[in-house]
Amino acid sequence: MIGTDILAVKKLLEAGEVVGIPTETVYGLAGNALNDDAVLQIFKVKNRPQFDPLIVHTNSLEKVKTFVADFPPKAQQLAEAFWPGPLTLLLPKSEAISDLVTSGLGTVAVRIPNHPLTLELLSELDFPLAAPSANPFGYISPTSAQHVEKQLGKKIPYILDGGASQVGIESTIVGFEEEETVVYRLGGASVEAIENVVGPVRLVAHSSSNPKAPGMLKSHYSPRKPLFINALEEVVKAYDAQKVGYLTFKKTSPLVPAEHQRILSSSGSYAEAAKHLFAYMRQLDALEVEVICTELLPEKDLGRAINDRIRRAAVRE
Repeated sequence: MIGTDILAVKKLLEAGEVVGIPTETVYGLAGNALNDDAVLQIFKVKNRPQFDPLIVHTNSLEKVKTFVADFPPKAQQLAEAFWPGPLTLLLPKSEAISDLVTSGLGTVAVRIPNHPLTLELLSELDFPLAAPSANPFGYISPTSAQHVEKQLGKKIPYILDGGASQVGIESTIVGFEEEETVVYRLGGASVEAIENVVGPVRLVAHSSSNPKAPGMLKSHYSPRKPLFINALEEVVKAYDAQKVGYLTFKKTSPLVPAEHQRILSSSGSYAEAAKHLFAYMRQLDALEVEVICTELLPEKDLGRAINDRIRRAAVRE
C-alpha cells in the first residue's frame, strides 16, 4: 500500500515490520535498527548479503550521539554543515547498535535525512531506523514510491509516499582514520563541499567483498540490461539501433531513435542530472531495447558521484 499515514507507519515499525520511506536521496527500506528481527527482515526483503552494512537514520544530533562511541570535531563540523542532508558519517559504534546492523564492524553509518515526512516520522519514534535503498539488492535505486511498489510492494505492508526524491543519488559516506577524513562513497554531498568544511579528503576504492561502509560493492545500481559507457558508435554498429537505449548528459544523438533517449539535464546541471539518473535508467531498462549506452560527466561536483553510479552499473560480475 502507498500512502501518507505516518501513524500507520509508526505502528508497523513498532511491531517489527519493515516499510518504504522517502528521503531526499533515494527511498529507503526501513526497520527498527534496535530490533534484530526487523534488521534481518530488511536483508531478507532486499536479498542483501549480510556482509554489507546498513545506514542508521534518526532526526537529531543528540540522538545520533547515543548510537556512537565517539564524535570527533571534524564529524561535528560536517554534521553542522550538512545535516539534515545527503551526508552519512561513519563513526565508532556504541553498544546500542548490534553487530547485525554493522555487519560485525566496529563502526556504524549514521545520518539525518532531509525529508519532512521522514523527519516527522523519526521524531515520533523512540528508536532509529536502519534503511538501505528500497530495491532488490544490486538493482537501480528507487526515487519514487511507485518504484518501490513495483519491486517490493508484495513484500512490505506500506510505502510512505513523499514524492520524487530531490537529490536522486545516495548520500556521501565520510569516515575518519586517525587525523584523515576519508570518503568511502561518493554521493549527494560533493567532495568540494566537504573539503570546504574540513579540508582535504582521501577517496577510497570500492570493494568486491567485506566493505568497510554501506554501498561500497563494485557492482551495484545496475539495470537488467547490459550498460556500456562512452561506446555509442561501437554499440550501434554491433546492434540494431532500434534496440539501443541512450542515457546522455546534455545532448541527444542522431544514431538512436529519439524515444529511446533520455537527457539527464539539457542545461548541464549536475543536481538535475543526479535527480534524474536512476529514474531514467529505469525507464530505459523498461523499453524494448537490448542494451543501454551512456556517457560519463565531467569529474567535478556531483558529476563524480553520478559517474561512480554509472561505472558500477556497467560492471558485470
